[in-house]
Amino acid sequence: MSLFNLDSYFPITDPTWIFFLVLGIILFAPMLLERLRIPAIVGMIFAGVVIGPHGLHILEYDSSFELFGKVGLYYIMFLASLEMNMQDLRSIRGKATTLGLLAFIIPLSMGVVSNLFLLEYGLATSILLASMYASHTLIAYPIVIRYGVARHQSVSIAVGGTIVTDTLTLLVLAVISGMFKGESGSMFWVWLVVKVLVLGGLIIYSFPRIGRWFFRRYNNTVVQYIFVLVMVFLSAGLMQIVGMEGILGVFLAGLVLNRLIPSTSPLMSHIEFVGNALFIPYFLIGVGMIIDIRVLVEHVDSLKVASVMIVMALSGKWIASWLTQKIYGMSGLERELMFGLSNAQAAATLAAVLVGYNIIMPDGQRLLNNDILNGTVLLILVTCIVSSLTTEYYARKLALSGSTGSGEETNAKEDRMLIALANPETVDTLVNFALMIRKPKQRDGLVGLSVVFDNEEGLRRQGQSRKNLEMAKEIAAAANVDMQVQSRVSNNIASGIIHAMKEFDSTELVIGLHRKTSIVDTFYGILTNNLLKGTTRQVMIVKCLLPVNTLRRIVVAVPEKAEYEAGFYKWVERLGRLGGELGCRVHFWGHPDTMRHIRGYLDKYHKGMHADFSELTDWGDLLILTGQVNYDHLLVIVSARRGSLSYQPSFEHLPEQITRYFANNSLLILYPDQYDDETLDKMNLIEPRGQQHKAAYDKVETWFDKWSKSN
Repeated sequence: MSLFNLDSYFPITDPTWIFFLVLGIILFAPMLLERLRIPAIVGMIFAGVVIGPHGLHILEYDSSFELFGKVGLYYIMFLASLEMNMQDLRSIRGKATTLGLLAFIIPLSMGVVSNLFLLEYGLATSILLASMYASHTLIAYPIVIRYGVARHQSVSIAVGGTIVTDTLTLLVLAVISGMFKGESGSMFWVWLVVKVLVLGGLIIYSFPRIGRWFFRRYNNTVVQYIFVLVMVFLSAGLMQIVGMEGILGVFLAGLVLNRLIPSTSPLMSHIEFVGNALFIPYFLIGVGMIIDIRVLVEHVDSLKVASVMIVMALSGKWIASWLTQKIYGMSGLERELMFGLSNAQAAATLAAVLVGYNIIMPDGQRLLNNDILNGTVLLILVTCIVSSLTTEYYARKLALSGSTGSGEETNAKEDRMLIALANPETVDTLVNFALMIRKPKQRDGLVGLSVVFDNEEGLRRQGQSRKNLEMAKEIAAAANVDMQVQSRVSNNIASGIIHAMKEFDSTELVIGLHRKTSIVDTFYGILTNNLLKGTTRQVMIVKCLLPVNTLRRIVVAVPEKAEYEAGFYKWVERLGRLGGELGCRVHFWGHPDTMRHIRGYLDKYHKGMHADFSELTDWGDLLILTGQVNYDHLLVIVSARRGSLSYQPSFEHLPEQITRYFANNSLLILYPDQYDDETLDKMNLIEPRGQQHKAAYDKVETWFDKWSKSN
């Protein structure tokens, strides 16, 4: 055997070398194409063309590519539904439906006419072929994730339109294939729609409840990841059983699990990482392997068919995007981004052409002949390239414009949160809470702090203190956030935390709720009381009885005149982010004037947020919230330090009310910033003196209270 006889080595069949070659392409293709300013997605497809059976034939399109390709396609649809901003879903569902219907009807109508009169096909062939022009696959979706614009309105519209278009396309495929298989009688297609609706209702009802039950009992990220994949493939399999493509079930599963997998959570990072690193590239390479470039030269009829298919598909999708833009007054940039995402043909197109190719009509001809099969391959290649280049250009342009669609105040200062960690049981809760309320794009700004007493017992607890910090850092790292950690020894825990806040220039403090150790112990504890006196920064005291991502509603009690506090808009922004990450309804209770300020801010920066507003003019009526807060709700109480504008004497009874009426609820007690940053900077120059006056005032007030009670 000759050493240089390459036919003896190719195609490669050894699994080790197959996987090595694919990983090499995934690794080096983006590096090479980045210098040429070509989207990595296009590179993956071209690499598949080169190494596939229609190229150099280095690899066969075997079962591994079929398996990983299927998983990759499901991953794209699942990520698209997970990344959708559920707050905006109601506001854009009309636009998404409009785009989906237009992207189906216009290419279908244009395709039927061109297929009948230009290509001279029969009616059934023309309808099925035209339905292929209407379908599309979100090949370019990883690009918008990379540029951080996945939650922009235009992207959500394109994603929502995809499921409408593909559903209608697959229904056409099911009806036509049923006609030639003798299944169209007895209201076949009506029964198909009924089965899909029943299954969809079952998924919508059961999956969130199963997911919430599971996440409340198992907090291991690996176990949660496997559980999510089980639910995804279960929904895909059930959808295939009723006669539809699995991508519809996957998309639906992503929508119903969206609220349980916040975009800032470690679980979401794991899902994105595995998909973008392995399954999605495998799918793209597999798409390239089925493309045969030689059809351009060897089959003139295939070239003619392909030309008509490409023109009809691209023009139909652009007209649909243009009409959607004009109907809803959107920008040209949004139109082009919708067009870029909605014109790639792959999954549903392949399903349709393969089904049609295998259907033999009564005259012995295939429903979709070889010319259509070859033309489809070229259609996939061209539309994937156009989709990738268009989305790359306009997603980059959108990201540079600063309009990411996240709905938050872009000019706000960077968050610098200090998380005080003491109890290992609350580390996970506090870190995940901080991850959800921080700025989404900020990859730092979290500081984990553990302070122990400078005595023998404190020194013995240093080992546990370091473990707490390591655990916190791992949780943050899993969410792709760099957390600083520090362990301190101090004679005074409160002083140690306050000094750390000054050292790291922290904008707010997150701590766990104190647990009473004796009858004479206070509700907040000495540590918390000293922290509230020692810092004017925002303090958030957290107690979560359930994992944060499984909370279903947030109920917020706001005191009168809270809008006059310096930190008012900061805590409103934090709750807006939390509500957005959880995708749940936020119900504010407070004075009408205060509610008007909150509503105005949310309408400006969190437009799609599900918020309710109710009147609570007397803080003494706080007990009416007992009927509004369930076990899986989060009760947020906005309090104030003594001397603040919104401070009320009834705040003194707050610990007793919480202990008696809300002991079995998850709580967030919030003390806003007392001064703005400019005032705080001036106060820092005379801080020691100011602290002495404050302490003296407290002593006089305490003496006067005792004297008044004794008399």
